[in-house]
Amino acid sequence: MESGSFNGFCESLTQYKRRRTTTVNVGNVSLGGLHPIVVQSMTNTNTQDLEATVAQSVRIIEAGGDIVRVTTPGIKDAQSLGEIRLALRASGFLTPLVADVHFNPNVASVAAGLVEKVRVNPGNFVDKKKFEHIEYNDTEYELEIVRIREKFVPLIHLCKEHHTALRIGTNHGSLSDRILSRFGDTAMGMVESAMEFLRMCVAEDFTDVVLSMKSSNTQVMVQAYRLLVVKMQEENMFFPLHLGVTEAGEGEDGRVKSAVGIGALLADGLGDTIRVSLTEDPELEIPVALSLVRLFADMQDHRPIRPVDAKAYGAYAYNRFVKTEVGIVGGDRVPIVIADLSNEMYVDQHTFAELGYVYDEKNDKWSVKDQAPDFVYVSTNGIDPNIPPMVRLMADYDVCQSLQANGYEVFPVYEISNYYSGPNASNTINFVRVTYSDFTPELYKTIAQDDSVVLLLETKPNLQLIEKINSVAELRAFCLELENIGSKHPIVFHQRYYVDDFDTLQLHAASETGILFIDGMGDGLMMSNLNPRITKQQTNALSFNILQASRVRVSKTEYISCPSCGRTLFNLQETTARIRKQTAHLKGLKIGIMGCIVNGPGEMADAHYGYVGTGPDKVTLYRGKEVVKRNLDASVAVDSLIELIKEHGDWIEPLAD
Repeated sequence: MESGSFNGFCESLTQYKRRRTTTVNVGNVSLGGLHPIVVQSMTNTNTQDLEATVAQSVRIIEAGGDIVRVTTPGIKDAQSLGEIRLALRASGFLTPLVADVHFNPNVASVAAGLVEKVRVNPGNFVDKKKFEHIEYNDTEYELEIVRIREKFVPLIHLCKEHHTALRIGTNHGSLSDRILSRFGDTAMGMVESAMEFLRMCVAEDFTDVVLSMKSSNTQVMVQAYRLLVVKMQEENMFFPLHLGVTEAGEGEDGRVKSAVGIGALLADGLGDTIRVSLTEDPELEIPVALSLVRLFADMQDHRPIRPVDAKAYGAYAYNRFVKTEVGIVGGDRVPIVIADLSNEMYVDQHTFAELGYVYDEKNDKWSVKDQAPDFVYVSTNGIDPNIPPMVRLMADYDVCQSLQANGYEVFPVYEISNYYSGPNASNTINFVRVTYSDFTPELYKTIAQDDSVVLLLETKPNLQLIEKINSVAELRAFCLELENIGSKHPIVFHQRYYVDDFDTLQLHAASETGILFIDGMGDGLMMSNLNPRITKQQTNALSFNILQASRVRVSKTEYISCPSCGRTLFNLQETTARIRKQTAHLKGLKIGIMGCIVNGPGEMADAHYGYVGTGPDKVTLYRGKEVVKRNLDASVAVDSLIELIKEHGDWIEPLAD
């Protein structure tokens, strides 16, 4: 199958092109069609506090938000929307408002006459979630659809009457028991949950519809959106998409996870509006969203990439490309991380300590932190002889020979030219640097005979900026071509940047790299940033964070925390910071921190522990899906969470720095 005729979720795997959709008008903002991608955020105030909600809406708008979504849990909140809208219009703001509705169809009906768009969640609009498995025969299942139609069609008619757009927003964490019973906790279950509602809209000739497939699991999220596009195409539907990773968290974690999920879709031309969900003030989400949009806005005319046979590409489920294990690279091993110290003229113990190799002088003992790199790439002979004994050095061939002569164990990095010229410098791992333009049958016939080779895949840098580079498509095409010729050599992606702002580096690297690991490609990551304003520690940690956000390597605690909204029942930002401070050393543990029950138990279903608001300053603690402590005062709930972790043997004492 040539990429030009790729009939999956996008038109081509090698040529960027935005997906063409119908146009949906949300007030004065148009989504889809040929219109630019728009960004939005959501208020986290009490909606009935008009002054606070208007003020926060203004901050979102002034930060660059094109649309403002407002929490709408009850009838009084829905009625407040009209006053909020009038206040914004009186201040000169024409930005459309969206009512965010869960559980109550009557609330959606009120909101439909007051704002430009209503969001409903098919998982809880009529259905309920109690984690019960129910067996339905086809007749019984169809009767359930009839029951939903009776509640949903009146809302469709109201939206048509008032020219109100509708978002059908599926959340992985709030799939109904009915959907879970038939489709399981799957991306396809998310898609079918939305399609049931979408088919009703089409049957009623209502087309002002936007869809979303949100999850805190980036793999599930990306797969669900892709499946949704394919399913809509099969039924001749082309509605716009609202992109987002839900419960992404805060700080670097939230930004990286959002960029991995949203960027994976933007890279293939999917998405018409985006919301970055951070556990921070909502106006801080807007610059992140705008940066992601800008990254892909001008990708249309990138340098050509030859068509690729896509038969090896599994876009709708995670299937890792199987590679031979070479040393500690490939096979069933987690992807490696290589730290680039090639700009360092001298490398000593202090340098390695910054990367997580810690020396305890009192006990004369080295320890390795969870985000210490697996290899360290150097380009100098100036290396302290007392480096950590467990460090694996790698260097370009000429430097490698010199270091080996001085007694260091070093793995060589070859250019194509010197790979051909002599015997291997290592008996176990020999890295060969290749770019997309190096691909020739002769090259891989030679490499195929060498079981020690690990490929270091790069996109050729474009320092003159004469042509645009689509690194996602180039590296993906390269991996597919290697797979198609039967190459089993492990692949490490080497991403090179020259960025002076760490926020920008986070978003670029996560957007352009996470998609490759989500799609099962790659056995490692090496990231280089030539600007000294960004430290090697930052770049190294970012590599690990991208792998964790892509769900292919866990190196620290994962927090599934919601972005807060008007339903939040405790101080979410403060609480998340307290929990993180006390638990950040618990590698591999997943902790859900949810402001309310809308998505709480479901979205954190694969978390080990959960902290969920169930009343004003009241918290219920979960272990997995099981409630273990109900309605604790928020003042003691964090301490109770720590005790719960200890009771079940998942606590370890933090190591002293």
